[in-house]
Amino acid sequence: MKSSITLVFSACFLLMFSSCKDENKPIQNTDLQEHKTSGEKLKKAQPLSQDFKDYWYQGEAEITSYALEQARYGEIRKGTAVLVYVTEPFLKSEQVKADQASSNSIPVLKLNATKNFNTGIYPYSIMQSVFYPAANNQHALKVTCSVQEWCGQVYIQLNNRSDFEVRSHSYFEGEADEEFDFNKNILENELWTQLRIDPKSLPTGNVEIIPAFEFLRLRHIPFKAYNASAELTQDRYTLSYPELNRSISISFNPKSPFDIISWEETFISGQGEKAKELTTKATRMKSIKSDYWNKNSNADASLRESLGLKQKQ
Repeated sequence: MKSSITLVFSACFLLMFSSCKDENKPIQNTDLQEHKTSGEKLKKAQPLSQDFKDYWYQGEAEITSYALEQARYGEIRKGTAVLVYVTEPFLKSEQVKADQASSNSIPVLKLNATKNFNTGIYPYSIMQSVFYPAANNQHALKVTCSVQEWCGQVYIQLNNRSDFEVRSHSYFEGEADEEFDFNKNILENELWTQLRIDPKSLPTGNVEIIPAFEFLRLRHIPFKAYNASAELTQDRYTLSYPELNRSISISFNPKSPFDIISWEETFISGQGEKAKELTTKATRMKSIKSDYWNKNSNADASLRESLGLKQKQ
């Protein structure tokens, strides 16, 4: 069901931003005010700080590389992870990035999070995308996750409309093609963007959270909210899921722009005799600001090397 959005603008400022689709096209960014969607009353929009505007609205993305130690099949695999944060206008009805900002679009902070590692002879490639309103007044507007490896691929997408609408596709029996609606709840995926806007707004205490889509797919567990305990200190955010025997801890800079320094995720990896508690770790290597969508020539490969990422064959 398509939701209609009425957007009220309070303060406008011009932003030059290039998109992957339309290069060098200027768009206008705006601060959101409180608005409504189909039967849902949203929280009051959180005003964007000047620090946020100065950092995020300069026509560049923040790209950060991490040295990855990934638990998979009862062993630790070395690889790389990359977090790409960028602001852009989003059309809530169509659930896609807008070519340019308008009265129908919502400013979002988007995160594209990738992981690449090998398991023996074959590689894994994981990508999760989150479109989170910069107003910090509602759940993520859209979340996707894809996992590719030589056995096959899986894909899951959540659209935030009157309910959470979920579509999932997999090469595994019992997971092949699924579509279902889901009551809205906290999404672990959205917390990675909410943190970058205002860590103090993160949920704490005993809460129900839908775990990261990557974890749900790799572990083949039901898509639902699980009981969790959330704790926030000055520079660390921790989630613990007793039912899943899983915890994840994110270390971040306590000062704006609240950049992510590292994270750890502990859970039972492997099956049978190989099953054991292992900890995935990601440690920051390098961070740059770049309009990467315009850096697609062979001469720009040095930027990838500056992030400590190997040239893909």
